[in-house]
Amino acid sequence: MIDGSRHFLLSRRSLLISTAALLVAGTAARARTITQGMPWEPGTASPPLQVRAGPWMFFTFDEAATIEAAVDRLIPPDERGPGGKDTGCAVYIDRQLAGAFGKAFGLYMGPPFMPGAATQGYQAPDAPATRYRKGLKALTDYVKATFTGKSFRDLALTDQDKVLSGLETGSIELANVSSVEFFSLLLQNTQEGFFADPVYGGNRDMAGWKLVGFPGTRYDYRDWVERHNEVYPLPPVSIMGRSDWTVKD
Repeated sequence: MIDGSRHFLLSRRSLLISTAALLVAGTAARARTITQGMPWEPGTASPPLQVRAGPWMFFTFDEAATIEAAVDRLIPPDERGPGGKDTGCAVYIDRQLAGAFGKAFGLYMGPPFMPGAATQGYQAPDAPATRYRKGLKALTDYVKATFTGKSFRDLALTDQDKVLSGLETGSIELANVSSVEFFSLLLQNTQEGFFADPVYGGNRDMAGWKLVGFPGTRYDYRDWVERHNEVYPLPPVSIMGRSDWTVKD
């Protein structure tokens, strides 16, 4: 038994060594020498396109009204700054759902589909856009049935909070939709919209960054990396720069 195990280990080691040798040989064969700077060409990068104000691209008018009301309760406005609605979180989610994220590009969506642990992520075949559409319809139906025909946006703020809390805990059951998973996705996307670069439509006027003192995409702030518990004195900068840097006509 010992000899067999030892033989297996030696054979496996030999296989790994030979495979590594082939990889090195293949890499060496493809290697080339750079003698005149880095091999890049101007204008070949793919920067993100800046989201512009305009009509909803994914949400219907009623869906957008529900999302705006929801994000404003998840991140409510207070004396420290605007909430989820005024910082454009709903716009961020709308543009994401209308784009690659909504179609699940880059996400693993293959079977088998079955309930999984929270650490395993989403385990169903629907792309994010479909999950939102189903979730919003189920939420609308629940609110109408529970609050005598009202829509979510028309509820008192305390009732909106109760509904969102019920979705989070699972005490509210939506038809054909996991309320916990729908709330988790909505909360995650709202947080992204509040703290992502404004180029994507949220974090309007960099309100989220200002709230936490994040410098944004400044070229260099190494002098402040080790200065803990000190307020960073300069305003944040977006990928697109700052509005006050723009030359006015």
